[in-house]
Amino acid sequence: MPSLKDLKNRIDSVKSTRKITKAMQMVAAAKLRRAQDAAEASRPYSERFNAVLSSLAASVGDTEGAPRLLAGTGSDQTHLLVVMTSERGLCGGFNANISKLARQRIGQLKTAGKTVKILTVGKKGRDALRRDYEDLFVGHVDLSDVKRIGYGDASKIAADVLKRFEDGEFDVATIFFGKFESVISQKPTAQQIIPFEVPEDADTGALYDYEPSEEAILADLLPRGVATAIFSALLENGASEQGARMSAMDNATRNAGDMIERLTIEYNRSRQAVITNELIEIISGAEAL
Repeated sequence: MPSLKDLKNRIDSVKSTRKITKAMQMVAAAKLRRAQDAAEASRPYSERFNAVLSSLAASVGDTEGAPRLLAGTGSDQTHLLVVMTSERGLCGGFNANISKLARQRIGQLKTAGKTVKILTVGKKGRDALRRDYEDLFVGHVDLSDVKRIGYGDASKIAADVLKRFEDGEFDVATIFFGKFESVISQKPTAQQIIPFEVPEDADTGALYDYEPSEEAILADLLPRGVATAIFSALLENGASEQGARMSAMDNATRNAGDMIERLTIEYNRSRQAVITNELIEIISGAEAL
């Protein structure tokens, strides 16, 4: 049975931990508002941009002059997986869920005999996947020094991915990120960005005449589409991370409070037992005299 001093030290330790988790929860709540606003503000632009691309791409189809970012290389043998996670932990299962989805895709591709390459954005995804797939890594993007994600950060990642595509390093590129739905819900998502996928219900754009041609417009828009998709994913990740951290720290704070309550009860019972034993010893000694 722990002594009174041990119980007292443990209670003080848990109280200190509760102060930390409460502070982290409040910081995450403050950051979540900005991150959520940024993610939600980017969605209409991203959706409209993709609608324009889909319309153009549907009208072009698989013609001979279609850009490679739309038509692809003619093969799907080599896949590049861009796994986006956070730079910091203490955010529940946010990073683990994205890594789990990436692992599932890696397993499916390897089972199908495909070649897999991994580019990570964020330390947590790199650390989680490197243990089993270090030989598949082709690069890592460190954003730990970036205070606020901007379009320039996404453009640099997109430029790296596009250069690898132009150099023939892969045929298909897919990004993995956490889509923000609410504070308690962040959905791990995989989105193919190269080649561009045209939805089945996309408008063919038959009522429009384009100047210059659809192929020329797509050649300019498709690289921007890759950067836009990556930027949207980074914003979704930022909101998801803060939401997951806020929820995790709230749970940790409540658990710490429950633990303090249990330890306090145990401390009081132990203290009462010690006092009772001392009284019994005093009374027994007095009767012996």
